[in-house]
Amino acid sequence: MGIFGIFSKEKKDSLNKGLEKTKESVFKKLSRAVVGKSKVDDDVLDELEEILITSDVGVDTTIKIIERIEKRVSKDKYVGTDELHNILKEEIAALLEENQGGEFDLNFTSKEGPYVIMVVGVNGVGKTTTIGKLAHQFKQDGKKVYLGAADTFRAAAVDQLVVWSERVGVDIVKQNMGSDPASVAFDTLTSAKANNADIVIIDTAGRLHNKINLMNELSKIKTVMQKVIPDAPHEVLLVLDGSTGQNAFEQAKQFTKATDVTSLALTKLDGTAKGGVVIGISDQFKIPVKYIGIGEKMTDLQIFNRNEFVDSLFS
Repeated sequence: MGIFGIFSKEKKDSLNKGLEKTKESVFKKLSRAVVGKSKVDDDVLDELEEILITSDVGVDTTIKIIERIEKRVSKDKYVGTDELHNILKEEIAALLEENQGGEFDLNFTSKEGPYVIMVVGVNGVGKTTTIGKLAHQFKQDGKKVYLGAADTFRAAAVDQLVVWSERVGVDIVKQNMGSDPASVAFDTLTSAKANNADIVIIDTAGRLHNKINLMNELSKIKTVMQKVIPDAPHEVLLVLDGSTGQNAFEQAKQFTKATDVTSLALTKLDGTAKGGVVIGISDQFKIPVKYIGIGEKMTDLQIFNRNEFVDSLFS
């Protein structure tokens, strides 16, 4: 498993710090909701519903959580407000477990050549930074990494990826601005395969203004990559900015219509009180959250561990 599989004390401390704003927001409100109450009644549940929705858990997921708590409370009429904290923690953990499925396979291997990750997402969500941090952690884990600058519609996107490749010390394949993105992907995989790379990360254009064009472009990139590595891409990673709350839901909706997204990365959770978006997006889209961004450091992009996440959120 290497570096991604180790959940050290340092990573736990980083996670706790990264979720501080969300924890402070949720539990301040939760404390106010139950003050002076001796049992969990309809008023307390109404307050809890509002707290979850304003934390960007999402309406549908919030209703699901409230219904689960109502069932538990109705079985025991003496459930007190002091137990609400633990019940909420247990139900969120159960929901994440249902939606995440099993643990991630972190071997990143392919029979046909390098393991290929195609990264999608709108501009400004932290897509390039996520790619750079992934490349760094893969390299630290002893992997030979290639980057493909297939977002050829923005000169800044290519330039930023070049900076990251130099900073991390990995190879990058790029072409002139305006080049065919599929051509860049083809060249990247060809070069990576010839040089026995372990992992290829392909950046793509972050435009949503025309969904048909986006769908066609991503489909073309996939088709061209499969000429080099038949089972590529092995992963389509959608990067979302967690601090945008409900806007992240809308982006997830658009991209899941445009291509087969297999995993999610939620960034910038350290700068927001909207960490509940992780729970809602996992539940609504049934796509596993694989990475969370909780700070600026290279190691602050972490594999999403649902148990550690819930423990940190409720610590």
